[in-house]
Amino acid sequence: MKYIGAHVSASGGVENAPLNAMNIGAKAFALFTKNQRQWHSAPLTQKSCELFKENCEKAQISPDHILPHDSYLINLGHPTEEGLEKSRASFLEEMQRCEQLGLKLLNFHPGSHLKEISEEECLRRIAESINIALEKTCGVCAVIENTAGQGSNVGNKFEHLKRIIDQVEDKSRVGICIDTCHTFAAGYDLTTEEACENTFRLFDEIVGFNYLRGVHLNDSKKEVRSRVDRHESIGSGYIGETCFKWMMQDARFDNIPLILETPDEAIWAKEIELLYGFYNKIQ
Repeated sequence: MKYIGAHVSASGGVENAPLNAMNIGAKAFALFTKNQRQWHSAPLTQKSCELFKENCEKAQISPDHILPHDSYLINLGHPTEEGLEKSRASFLEEMQRCEQLGLKLLNFHPGSHLKEISEEECLRRIAESINIALEKTCGVCAVIENTAGQGSNVGNKFEHLKRIIDQVEDKSRVGICIDTCHTFAAGYDLTTEEACENTFRLFDEIVGFNYLRGVHLNDSKKEVRSRVDRHESIGSGYIGETCFKWMMQDARFDNIPLILETPDEAIWAKEIELLYGFYNKIQ
């Protein structure tokens, strides 16, 4: 079964996110549990947490198919001790908010060396940051998102993801979210069925499909290997529809959240319908 949705607004309270997902015909969703551009937010209230869980039941969306995203400010591979400690404290808070909401996953961008430390040291710090957060929480899986490789960001190579996972102590609580736009921008072709087969064969060989916990479904405004992260609506960018048809027809993408982060939220319902159309053709 495919569980398709979008990164919906939690404006007015996290409890509104499941309802926003239901209104676009989603069977999965992503959200920010706090303001993604601020270090500190008000704690979640017990009432908000209870309403969130009630509304998830109303929307018939399981915690298995909800993929919260952490703050964009967090850099778990930060080169300075001050920046690293600030990021680790904020990441722990994000994990704890997921615990409060009964969620099982937390998606995050791995980090950046800012050209001040080596790539290897940055990856080591990211893994250490994950270990610290996992030790202080329970039940929430740290889901590393691959990146486009903009600037000094790590995570654009499948090998980076593997090197982080290799250093995480609790392998049962670490996973990967593949973003199609980031994958393409990083240099992995997705424009044909053969290209998709090759790219995901590499992913399986290097990282392993057993670590896949979610997918961000985005076309790309930029060409392959651009290393520029610019999302486009499904079928309107350089990736094209073929990749998304292929994914919908591949059982390895079953039973995980498949999340649209495309730029025009006015057409998310249509995009979800389109993707389910690709899926239903093989049923």
